[in-house]
Amino acid sequence: MIILGVDYGERRIGVAVSDELEIAAHGLDAIQSDGSGSEIEKIASLATELGAEMIVVGMPRRMDGSIGPAAHKVGGVIKRLHARLPEVAVETMDERLTTAEAHKALSAEGVTMRRRAQRVDRMAAQLILGRFLKLRQTRRRDEQQPDPDASEPRGA
Repeated sequence: MIILGVDYGERRIGVAVSDELEIAAHGLDAIQSDGSGSEIEKIASLATELGAEMIVVGMPRRMDGSIGPAAHKVGGVIKRLHARLPEVAVETMDERLTTAEAHKALSAEGVTMRRRAQRVDRMAAQLILGRFLKLRQTRRRDEQQPDPDASEPRGA
């Protein structure tokens, strides 16, 4: 399944896409947000173009896990995506520290501050989607594992 990852921001929206095997997340060019609401159409068009069956949106929770104004705004984005693409599942993934992690990774690669500003949203979306893919893989593996507490009846 192809999954689109979204890091929703005020000015730029980072996007990433998974491969069909749901192993890796690949960053795409950020979508510019002008505040007009056109970004929903851009995300929907991209999802349709890529054949995405699911969109994962980073949920900006506070460090204590609570929901603030940014999370409420993302909640509205999710509702609009559901309305625009009813056939596509929309999930959320905790995005705490992804931007900081993206800045750190880009800095380690020697990317200048100017270039970092252009790439950080893409990398944050990759991190969000990567976390989601890893969580899905873990859940699948856990579902396939036999229950160690369920013992087979012993012969008499």
